[in-house]
Amino acid sequence: MRHNGAVAAGAGPRVIVIVVFDDVTLLDVAGAGEVFAEANRFGADYRIKIASVDGRDVMTSIGIRLGVTDIATSIESADTVLVAGSDHLPARAIHPELIEAVSALAGRTRRLGSICTGSFILAQAGLLNGRRATTHWRNVRAFARAFPDVAVEPDAIFVRDGDVFTSAGISSGIDLALALVEQDHGADLVRDVARWLVVYLKRAGGQSQFSALIEANAPPQSALRVVTEAIASDPSADHSVRSLAARAALSTRQLTRLFRSELGTTPAEYVEMVRIDVARAALDAGRTVTDTAHLAGFGSTETLRRAFVERLGVPPKAYRDRFRTALTS
Repeated sequence: MRHNGAVAAGAGPRVIVIVVFDDVTLLDVAGAGEVFAEANRFGADYRIKIASVDGRDVMTSIGIRLGVTDIATSIESADTVLVAGSDHLPARAIHPELIEAVSALAGRTRRLGSICTGSFILAQAGLLNGRRATTHWRNVRAFARAFPDVAVEPDAIFVRDGDVFTSAGISSGIDLALALVEQDHGADLVRDVARWLVVYLKRAGGQSQFSALIEANAPPQSALRVVTEAIASDPSADHSVRSLAARAALSTRQLTRLFRSELGTTPAEYVEMVRIDVARAALDAGRTVTDTAHLAGFGSTETLRRAFVERLGVPPKAYRDRFRTALTS
């Protein structure tokens, strides 16, 4: 990425370019854009441009048309370029013209970033090679497989590697934009922006608190099926490696090897992740932390607390308060 041509601080408006395309997630664009727009209310000087490959308006994820201000390749310089995401990016081939346009913009901006699955575009363009990055929790495994030269940080809300930024799922574009405003204008101004938008300046915990920890199942004919089904049906039972191996008629070494090869984890880690998912469901349903600890097989509230803090970045009570339904008083 070259910095020549980018707008220097104090030399005029900071040009923020958000790259869009058909099926773009609207909140990726609107959330980040609104942060910069509101920052202007408190003394910042951002000029927001919405750019597509051909300069034409695009159809968004919710079926409404989004106005475009610029052709991406016609933008000569920018302070910041952010590439929005879409649910379709991980599953479909990305149009070469979009890759080329983002690559060109990367050489004309001071900072480059992506929102949610926009990271797939940056990675496809080779702009994340050798860098740390993140994406939506649902796509981190596919992202890591597709781009082995990228060091994926699956739990991060956003990642900074030099002047390249990537953010996690959808609303995390707001978190990223707030961080960029803070970098430009300091903590006092960005705190005013966050208060005005009624959002946290910094969230507690990472994106794992939103994710499903158990995403892969053992193959139908696998010897692990009887084991994983037993764990799911009674998470509070004794699920030591020895007892699980006996249930599957395997040695402990064979069991551990199968867990690694088929599920990418260890038996103990798998049991803990199942128990955490059970605990989250119990807390979501309004159970107390004490009841949840026993129901999910943690035995004590302290063991539950340690597991939540280690895996999700938040203690169980904070998780319950954060995710209980909007109708719960």
